Amino acid sequence: MSSTTQVRRSGRRWRGSIVLGAVTVAALVSACSGAASGPNGGSGDAAAAPAADAKLTLTVYSKFTDREYNVVTAGLNKLKAKFPNIEIKHEGQQDDDKITQSIRGGNPPDVAISFFTDNLGAWCSTGSFQDLKPYIDRDKIDLNQIPDAVRSYTEYQGKRCAMPLLADVYGFYYNKDMFAAKGITSPPKTTSELFEATKKLTEFNPDGSIKVAGFLPSMPFYANMAQYWAPNFGATYIGPDGQSHLADSPEWKAMFDFQKQLVDFYGGHAKVEQFKAGLGEEYSADHGFQRGKLAMMIDGEYRTAFIKDQAPELKFGTAAPPVLDSKPDRYGGAFTTGTIIAIPKGAKNPGAAWELIKQVTLDTSTLVDLSNGLKNVPSTKAALTDPKLEVTPEFKTFLDLYNGGKLMPNPSTPIGDAHLKAVNDFAEKWQAGNVPDMIAGLKQVDAQINDELAQKRAGG
Repeated sequence: MSSTTQVRRSGRRWRGSIVLGAVTVAALVSACSGAASGPNGGSGDAAAAPAADAKLTLTVYSKFTDREYNVVTAGLNKLKAKFPNIEIKHEGQQDDDKITQSIRGGNPPDVAISFFTDNLGAWCSTGSFQDLKPYIDRDKIDLNQIPDAVRSYTEYQGKRCAMPLLADVYGFYYNKDMFAAKGITSPPKTTSELFEATKKLTEFNPDGSIKVAGFLPSMPFYANMAQYWAPNFGATYIGPDGQSHLADSPEWKAMFDFQKQLVDFYGGHAKVEQFKAGLGEEYSADHGFQRGKLAMMIDGEYRTAFIKDQAPELKFGTAAPPVLDSKPDRYGGAFTTGTIIAIPKGAKNPGAAWELIKQVTLDTSTLVDLSNGLKNVPSTKAALTDPKLEVTPEFKTFLDLYNGGKLMPNPSTPIGDAHLKAVNDFAEKWQAGNVPDMIAGLKQVDAQINDELAQKRAGG
């Protein structure tokens, strides 16, 4: 469900951090100078729930399309069981830019759904998304039914301005037939094991070009994003002092060393790029893994649904992502993010909007139906264990990762996804050989991120 940065869902959803970047952050920062008072602004008392027979239309923006759009629309319409006269106008293909523009223009939807958590800090801190605490307190919502990591990526500095609408967990996929052909009996658990498996599984054409890649180092590409790899290396973005310390981190150094090791194995950046150019789009049936061009990859749980739909003959397995050899305790952990849902500043029907949000984020039956249709991880503990949840062995891997207590989300920052974009931009230059000194390059990234953080804190 919910992956390009914003990236997941670029094709489908998120691969946007890299697309939105500083322009979006600037728009978010200027959208509101603060939360207005009253139920339509973002502070004060919760707006009253509509009467049971109320007739109104709730407009919902999301980026869902095609099959997923239909699944989500059905879930939204479950509100009609309680409010039969409320109509849901679900407008798909609405990205974060369009949500922000609607808020700035004074004509927002009643409910905004984003594939990405990257911009949550900016939305919360500017009041672009309303504070949900008055509603949660009034309705005595127990947020402990949502795992800690998921609660953390739907709030900013103690302010809850969004709820989780299913979660994404990024695990490891491998081609079972290719493993069997090369005598590999189990998925790698460490980066050294991953590199050895890559060497065995990779096939070259007579001219030296890549025919089949064991594991692709290209970043950003598909679900190869710095933030998706980072938990496997124990790498973090922001230190306890609120500053970026990438250059001081042995974990980030190990991650980029590993990336370069893979690039060098394939014969250099040019050969990797040549191979990558022949792969299909991320959410098309011609995805490289689905067409036997990639033997292993990192991706979200939603890929299981795409494989079932687009490549049902593919024999694949899933596992926890391999971790840095010196971080064995990280095995069984993973990166998590997810779709978020909120009431924008200026929503016309905030009370009804909250009732819809409750329906799709806290009602077990609705969450299970959405999870079964989208193949995302349900975001409450009750839905996670519901007997109606459809669980294949491949999907169970992600439920286990989600419930394993080792998830790592992105930090919410007031600069939106700017820190993610900066690191992914560095990774792209590094793999191309355009950064002669890794540490010096990372120091420049730190300076860029810290400068943006300082400007934001100073009111810039």
